[in-house]
Amino acid sequence: MKSVRLTCILTTTCLAVAMPVSLAAQDKAKQDRPHQYHHYQINDVGTFGGPNSSFVLPSPGGRLLNSSGSAVGGADTSTPDPSCIAFNFDCFLSFGFKWQDGVANQLGALPGFNSSFAVWVNDNGLVAGLSENGSDPLTGGPAVEAILWGRDGAITDLGTFGGNDSVASAVNNRGQVAGEALNTILDPYTGTFLIPGATQVHAFRWTKSQGLQDLGTLGGTDSSAFEINERGQIAGWSFTNTTVNSTTGIPTLDPFLWENGKMLDLGTLGGTLAKSFGLNNRGQVAGLSNMAGDLTCHPFLWDKTGGMQDLGTLGGDSGFATWLNDAGEVVGVANLPGASGCDNPATHHAFLWKNGVMADLGTVDGDPCSHAEGINSRSQVVGEGTDCSHELQAFLWEDGGPAVDLNTLIPHNPGLVLYEAFYVNDRGEIAALGTFSNGDVHAFVLRPCDENHSGVEGCDYSMADTAAQSPTPHYVPTRTQRPPQSRWSNRYHIPGLQSSSR
Repeated sequence: MKSVRLTCILTTTCLAVAMPVSLAAQDKAKQDRPHQYHHYQINDVGTFGGPNSSFVLPSPGGRLLNSSGSAVGGADTSTPDPSCIAFNFDCFLSFGFKWQDGVANQLGALPGFNSSFAVWVNDNGLVAGLSENGSDPLTGGPAVEAILWGRDGAITDLGTFGGNDSVASAVNNRGQVAGEALNTILDPYTGTFLIPGATQVHAFRWTKSQGLQDLGTLGGTDSSAFEINERGQIAGWSFTNTTVNSTTGIPTLDPFLWENGKMLDLGTLGGTLAKSFGLNNRGQVAGLSNMAGDLTCHPFLWDKTGGMQDLGTLGGDSGFATWLNDAGEVVGVANLPGASGCDNPATHHAFLWKNGVMADLGTVDGDPCSHAEGINSRSQVVGEGTDCSHELQAFLWEDGGPAVDLNTLIPHNPGLVLYEAFYVNDRGEIAALGTFSNGDVHAFVLRPCDENHSGVEGCDYSMADTAAQSPTPHYVPTRTQRPPQSRWSNRYHIPGLQSSSR
């Protein structure tokens, strides 16, 4: 699955008629000349002695880069891990990292032979994530615990609601944490909420003064929280009842927005399943909702004034939103014309939705498909070109496009391919994954060689012409080859952790 098309043809036509001739002429002139992009300095986060490092998978995404350029994720040591929690696609003991100015500092784990992983960094340097915490006797697999790392790397264990697992998903600049934690009541649907375990999971809010607060549910047994904004609003998903739907195999699942002690049900576009994947500081929520019958899905944008708005597709029947900025601009993936359904791979393109119009961002180097993963306040979009099943090369889209292969904007390195770009901050710095010709995967931070990054060592401050780009060789590691829909069924790479539906 993955692609979305504009349905408001009449609205678009009216806008075109009303457009001043001079503005239309300017846009035409802009389209006729090649767009120029800045070059980038590439920084290999590296590892702690093992083969791989990585970022958390998107949908829902994490804040991987803060406003000062600190990046967070996980990296292998050289020590084999018999429990094979696979935070970095493999079976090595690994630790979270916080990278800044060329140095990756290790974020520890709970006592014992445990791995850790970081998923969100705020502007004060606090980091949210999780640590392995031995084994879960109910599943036989690893147990994980919600962790908050201080600026000095000190660990705060946020605990659980009595169960064996919890995850800290996000932390805002006020030090408020959102996440999910298990209680002791047996439950068969825990994996739907991207956490291992065999008991009910509830969304939580944690503060230093009040500790772990259970946010409850929308009426069902389970809920989870994945984003928190600077206003303290929290977004996530929750079951609304306990009746299993024949179409999805789980109870009805709706996105929610929590604020001031209340969990608001955001509804769906007609189906029995919807999920939020992004929350901005205006309280707008973006994500995916099944349509009536649960065979297709569309991206949505929700706000208090307009409710849940169907963003449409790029001519096909399905799509989803991955992220949004504070201006309410939404990016995601949408199918091109042709029926396929929400769970089936089909020809799909990255999109940018703004002011009621969905724009097709195209593909890179003739790839048939593309995904958009992140957008910043400058409307720069990052993602990856794909063969409709596997990621091939990371891209950047800005200022009307076209999308450009990020590998053509970094110093030449024939043994490396950047294949996924996950996040771009407001300084234009990008978090991406790359694979070497030997199959190893590393996390990378790209800094633009622009006026906001003057004097950066190794920067090429000339401009790159998109007309001069050349295709990049593909090194696609088999460990990361996964169908697009699994992007939200195994967020932390943990083996056996699968969502019950999409």
